[in-house]
Amino acid sequence: MTATANAKILIVDDEAYITDVLKRWLSPEGYDCETARSGTAALTHLKEADFDLVLLDIDMPGMSGVEVLSEAKKGRPELVVIMVTGVDDRDTGRRCMDLGAHSYILKPFDEREVLLNVGAALHERGRALAEHDRRKGLENEVRKRTEQIRRREEEIALRLVAAAEYRDEESSGHIRRMGMYAEALARALGWKLEEVDIIRVAAPMHDIGKIAVPDGILFKRDRLTPEEFEVVKKHTVIGARLLSGSDIPLLQMAERIALSHHERWDGSGYPGGQARADIPAPARLVAIADVFDSLTCVRSYRPAYSEDDALELLSEGRGSHFDPEVFDVFMDVLPAFRHIRQHVSDEGRH
Repeated sequence: MTATANAKILIVDDEAYITDVLKRWLSPEGYDCETARSGTAALTHLKEADFDLVLLDIDMPGMSGVEVLSEAKKGRPELVVIMVTGVDDRDTGRRCMDLGAHSYILKPFDEREVLLNVGAALHERGRALAEHDRRKGLENEVRKRTEQIRRREEEIALRLVAAAEYRDEESSGHIRRMGMYAEALARALGWKLEEVDIIRVAAPMHDIGKIAVPDGILFKRDRLTPEEFEVVKKHTVIGARLLSGSDIPLLQMAERIALSHHERWDGSGYPGGQARADIPAPARLVAIADVFDSLTCVRSYRPAYSEDDALELLSEGRGSHFDPEVFDVFMDVLPAFRHIRQHVSDEGRH
């Protein structure tokens, strides 16, 4: 439908001769006209059909034209409404314009005046709709390109994670589970969907800095010496350095996680001794997920803990090692963690 041809018009007036006259003038121009004799009937028509324009009398018994205008605009803000009135009341006219009326016509009116006003209003509506469609198309294009960029960023991140998997096959399941654990926690904490999606990909990069840890230390089956543990601790700084300097939100979050996921709520962690809210929120989530997964999985230097023993140890860290609020949410979503642990093993991919 163009701006004017075949436009659907609703004529609302309590006087039948006015609706008849207006319909008789407008129909030969190609407009599809319907009439209503009250405000209530007008709203019913507007609910049942899609009109392009309404010619609306202001002064009607029962529901006034101003009330109809206000109600109609709530559901159809793009609807074009021309008010019709027999009284040149500037205050009422201003109020109608404030409520979204396009213009108003004074009675008595002639045919030419009505046709000119209706044609101009519909032409303006057509331009507005075309501009809306143009903007919508641009928004869709931007959304599509943003999604393409996001997918490329995610692919880059997953390739970085894959490098760690090849280096330390024992941790491959751990890496995959970390993203799923972090996603479950973030959702339960009420994070925005975009942030949830980011941490799902960023969390698996928490230990990316272990790429630089010597094999003799990383794969050692005995307890590490204090000197060796100091070397391992550097993986946080190295990982953050590998991920630093990016303007990509995904890598920025991954950098914060890599650096701070071994910090503790009471400030006794490493590498910076951060405490409480100074520890980035994503790192606080990953800290709990990391320890839970480490405890419940077999490691080269010890067997896996039972879930009960692991939870007992984790609970001892509430308020000292872990953010107590995040820990409480972790306990709430524990069934989701169990499901993830059962379906993503270290032996194979889910």
